[in-house]
Amino acid sequence: MDDIMLKIKESEEFIRQSGGFDIEVVMILGSGLGHIADSIEDRKDIAYSKIPHFPVSTVQGHAGKLIFGRLSGKSVAVMQGRFHYYEGYTLKDVVYPLRVLYKMGMKVLIVTNAAGGTNPYFEAGDIMLILDHINLIPDNPLRGPNIEAFGPRFPKMSNAYTPELLEIARKASSTLGVHLKEGVYVALQGPSLETPAEYNFVRLIGGDAVGMSTVGEVIAAVHMGVKVVGFSIITNALRRSQTEGATHEEVLQVAEKSGEKLAKVIMKMLEYL
Repeated sequence: MDDIMLKIKESEEFIRQSGGFDIEVVMILGSGLGHIADSIEDRKDIAYSKIPHFPVSTVQGHAGKLIFGRLSGKSVAVMQGRFHYYEGYTLKDVVYPLRVLYKMGMKVLIVTNAAGGTNPYFEAGDIMLILDHINLIPDNPLRGPNIEAFGPRFPKMSNAYTPELLEIARKASSTLGVHLKEGVYVALQGPSLETPAEYNFVRLIGGDAVGMSTVGEVIAAVHMGVKVVGFSIITNALRRSQTEGATHEEVLQVAEKSGEKLAKVIMKMLEYL
């Protein structure tokens, strides 16, 4: 327990010495979703590889750096690239940066990801506002001794995605004329992409989109009392009759195109916070 708190302190001290500062909002940008970082003012980039005790991104489409600055009048930290269970990390490792950023003032977490669409009414390029999730990754970031400094042993997940922020997301998208789909995100462990049977299974259990991230970060944020909102860019919509899904390169292409629209929605949301 003392060991993890010492590591967090060392990470925080290095970040502050490298130009990081207290922030209100943290954003995690998924595969191909780096556009929003281009709009950050007074930015300071810090490579994950330089921060003591930080994991390192190993996936194409994840830049692997922490960016501090201001966006739409808010002090923000952007994780340009995230970590995944399939890379060999535990979910405790995956959420470690959020523990550090919580100590630096995080009050709101905005998560984004690229996901496959299992809802038959979704199309590639759609943006889904996440209403809830199902965790099928065989891990939980809270497994093991609870750290009381962060939150309770059994945090409630009934409103993991903050209703207030869901309404702000709807207002922002409506103002911009961007249509949001809404649904449930299901996380699988990966890294193999889903078979048609697995897509059908996800749909049968109530999932509208499927991916390999996000849920651990949301669980940790809820544990710490942080408000959460999340978005999935639907990069491919696999129908029951299909036998081939998208490649990772195709996923990145769609995510980058729709990421521009999502960036505008998030920036408008920040104005309303």
